[in-house]
Amino acid sequence: MKILYAASEAAPYAKSGGLADVAGALPKALVRDGIDCRVIMPLYGDLKFKDTLTYVTNFSVPVGWRSQYCGLFKAEHDGVTFYFIDNEYYFKRSGLYGFYDDGERFAFFSRAILETLFYTDFEPDIINCNDWQTALTPVYLNLYYRHLDKFNHIKTVFTIHNIAYQGKYGMDILEDTCGIGARDAHIVEYDGCANFMKGAIETADKVTTVSPTYAQEILDPWFSHGLDGLLRQKQYKLCGILNGIDVDVFNPATDPDIPQNYDANTVQQGKPVCKAALQDEFGLNKDGSPVMAMVTRLVGHKGVDLVRSIAEGLLQQGIELVILGSGEAQYENFFNELCARNPGRVGVYIGFNAKLAQRIYAGADIFLMPSRSEPCGLAQMVSCRYGTIPVVRETGGLRDSIHDSGDGYGNGFTFANYNAHELYEACWRAKEGYWNKEGWPVLVKRAMECDFSWSNSAKSYEGLYNEVVKLLPNELKSNPAVCSLKSRIQRDFCFIGIGPVKRKTERIDTPVRQHSSVTGETNRMLPERSTGISKKPAIRK
Repeated sequence: MKILYAASEAAPYAKSGGLADVAGALPKALVRDGIDCRVIMPLYGDLKFKDTLTYVTNFSVPVGWRSQYCGLFKAEHDGVTFYFIDNEYYFKRSGLYGFYDDGERFAFFSRAILETLFYTDFEPDIINCNDWQTALTPVYLNLYYRHLDKFNHIKTVFTIHNIAYQGKYGMDILEDTCGIGARDAHIVEYDGCANFMKGAIETADKVTTVSPTYAQEILDPWFSHGLDGLLRQKQYKLCGILNGIDVDVFNPATDPDIPQNYDANTVQQGKPVCKAALQDEFGLNKDGSPVMAMVTRLVGHKGVDLVRSIAEGLLQQGIELVILGSGEAQYENFFNELCARNPGRVGVYIGFNAKLAQRIYAGADIFLMPSRSEPCGLAQMVSCRYGTIPVVRETGGLRDSIHDSGDGYGNGFTFANYNAHELYEACWRAKEGYWNKEGWPVLVKRAMECDFSWSNSAKSYEGLYNEVVKLLPNELKSNPAVCSLKSRIQRDFCFIGIGPVKRKTERIDTPVRQHSSVTGETNRMLPERSTGISKKPAIRK
């Protein structure tokens, strides 16, 4: 099987968020399983490891009524072939997103993904597109390429990493910039706007999300950002597969950025050294108090507003706080002021430092992640890997990966409703659990033994891909883009001056066969051992 993994960022070449981690780790896991998976991404101006790239060729890509230069480069990393799309006007900039012409930039990239296949010997069975930046690829495939022999067998999978970012623009962008005429505008039009993600949901053969719970949540208006109606219509092709983490990168036994390496068997010796070093770095008291940490963007949907509400109460409980992140000024200012008022109890670093983040994962006792929504989340998995017990809200991938230890079998502490009271109670239980000197080491060891590797998630993707390649051509007939293309070819052919043409009547509204969803729920079984930590521990005087 051959997979082309299309993403706007991928580690280690360019990263702004979790998408890069997935695009860097999942193809590597698939290649290890014998699948020919290759990655295609833009060649950004500040791309890392540029000196390893090899020039392949150049060609032109249609952008509306124009043709734009496209250079093709390639490199190999960890056994995975990476293709890079070059256009200095679109991509030679500082940063990845947030420009006035992002719609045009990624319309070009989406079209270039398909044009690249004319100039390589790689013919994928499936193109796996990710988020709105590649959402027009399945649209273009079905509108302009499906009738070609080179493309008629290619299936598409579209993965939603965060439905909040849909690629919404005015309708005027479609014909002039995207090359989608008025007769096909309905494929991407939604609520009076050109919505790139909507087009992918309409035309892709399968739509996935990054956790089973998130796949259910986005059917609800509270989470869907307006797309719940469409997703309920297309629910037959929606499934959720939980992301993993790169266990080679996030490995306390080999991590070069922490003071002392350790594993699940030596954590009681190694973690106190890392904790002491972290306390020294932030000027915290070494009085045996539990250290609770956050590594996050300081924005509302990450639950920072809840933390702000209970911060003083946590300090009164005897908890030390460490905060790493940047974001909204109101939260940056609050934590800076909290640190100034509580020397020795609070440590704050505004910004992001990857090596410092690793030291926090290794040195903290408890990791706080009370997100309002979290499609998957990776930090809670990393914290478990380092023996730092997570406190999370039961949403998205947090619910799928962290289970409350109150029953004696979980790997963290959870709360259900988005309010400060429930967060405070969960933090209180975690703090009381920390003082249980017999149960806490058992909980830490069990958290470290959880298997969040990509090898598990890759198996779920392989099952999905095998299901998609078996889809019959007739099953695509209900695809609106295919129908539009078919009717247009039939209509236009009748106007060619080559004599009378008899139109073949063919039913094109064949209902799509229902397929079994891939849940992505892997057997991450936890050892059945009790922590000795009760759901409601007695308050420590």
